[in-house]
Amino acid sequence: MTDQNELVKLSAYDMARKLRAKEVSSRDLVAAELDVIEAAEPSIKAFLKIAGEAALEQADAFDNLSDDEKAELPELAGVPIAIKDMIVTKGIETTAASRILEGWVPPYDATVIEKLKAAHMPILGKTNLDEFAQGSSTEHSAFQRTSNPWDVDRVPGGSGGGSAAAVSAFEAPIALGTDTGGSIRQPGALTGTVGVKPTYGGVSRFGAIAMASSLDQIGPVSRTVLDSALLQEIIGGHDRRDSTSIPEGPRPMVAAARDGLLNRDLKGMKVGLVKELNGDGFQPGVEARFNEAVKKLEAMGAEVVEVSCPHFKYALGAYYIIMPSEVSSNLARYDGMRYGLRVMPPEDVPQTAANMMAYTREAGFGDEVKRRIILGTYALSAGYYDAWYGSAQKVRTLIIDDFRKAFEQADVLVSPTSPSTAFKFGEKMDDPLAMYMNDIATIPANLAGVPAMSIPAGLSDDGLPVGFQFIAPQQRDEVMYKPAAALEAALEEDWNGPIWQSLKTPWLDGLNK
Repeated sequence: MTDQNELVKLSAYDMARKLRAKEVSSRDLVAAELDVIEAAEPSIKAFLKIAGEAALEQADAFDNLSDDEKAELPELAGVPIAIKDMIVTKGIETTAASRILEGWVPPYDATVIEKLKAAHMPILGKTNLDEFAQGSSTEHSAFQRTSNPWDVDRVPGGSGGGSAAAVSAFEAPIALGTDTGGSIRQPGALTGTVGVKPTYGGVSRFGAIAMASSLDQIGPVSRTVLDSALLQEIIGGHDRRDSTSIPEGPRPMVAAARDGLLNRDLKGMKVGLVKELNGDGFQPGVEARFNEAVKKLEAMGAEVVEVSCPHFKYALGAYYIIMPSEVSSNLARYDGMRYGLRVMPPEDVPQTAANMMAYTREAGFGDEVKRRIILGTYALSAGYYDAWYGSAQKVRTLIIDDFRKAFEQADVLVSPTSPSTAFKFGEKMDDPLAMYMNDIATIPANLAGVPAMSIPAGLSDDGLPVGFQFIAPQQRDEVMYKPAAALEAALEEDWNGPIWQSLKTPWLDGLNK
């Protein structure tokens, strides 16, 4: 019998290898993860809903397949997965961490969930997030506050802090998140995990609760680059139910990741160092780990060139006009009329539909959601639309052009993922602008729809993880997987193992006793 602590610390790929070798069953994997969840949740609080029995049933269904049936499934078949509660799951309460959707059990699955079920990947449960994915710290959830496994007094990043914390804490080997302005990559940087935002339209958004439709993208959360590649190939592809889905064939992400891991040969690759995403405002420890990682890329044969993207300095401002504008439109559907929360006005207030909507939205939405609805409604209002929303879209076009020019000089672009390591709870809650600045390096990729990835670059001077970001051309996701996998392997060779070996995990103590 494999030691349970060793089992849950395996990568998703290594779990799959053990399944194929019949050293463990899918039920063994799910049961082990459920034990970790039970032990970790009092301190981590990564999950909003745990699907224990359902996950075990899905594991049994995989275990009962014949060898021939299993041979036709993707490599990660039988490996359990956690799902950000922004993604609709049939039969499991889906809330987007908001009171306004509390108790809603969807009658259908998102396309990505359909693909995971077809791949026989048991769903462990739904992970916590900032309400409607609006935040950079997972402090804005209506239900609970998720802690960073590296320091439970610090944030795990956001909005997808639940998925990142679950993977970091070994509560799940792999997870799904959504990334609107960095909500997979920034938590990845802060928790020492790998986070990927695919090309916009490369993974179906059907069944992803809309926050900002032109920016949202579902993507993988994992502990290794190869795991993310394997998962992205499962969930990617065209979907006619998503009007923004790209009608193209799958990209060879897994082959690229394996090439990087095995060969570590980056000769002929040009790596673009983005001038505007480094330097001022970045924590010294973050800069130091980033510069060390760049030297690793050079040592493997990559040519490093500096590229300038002059309009990136306007990305944060443009994003915080475009995103709230789309939020104000998308969240108008939560009115108490059809589903979710309904709050009737007091008896001394006229019992009108308008008053019911007002009381429902007042009770159902948190402060950050209300702030963004108000900002977006203002930006779209008569007299301000052209000055604010129209101008922001023009800036977006300039940023897209910056990327086009940069990719004429380099195959892949790099930057730190987040300007700082994980900050303490409450440190930025009273200063929304300071909170928004955490996404300064991740937002440009969302505005342009290009793929991007964060991998661990080591620990800063404060002992907390630092993220290293790769950005690839649109619809060329595989381009970032090769150097990312090569860098991961080179860094882990220096560290004598993966970054998580430095993580203290008191919740795992005693699981095998």
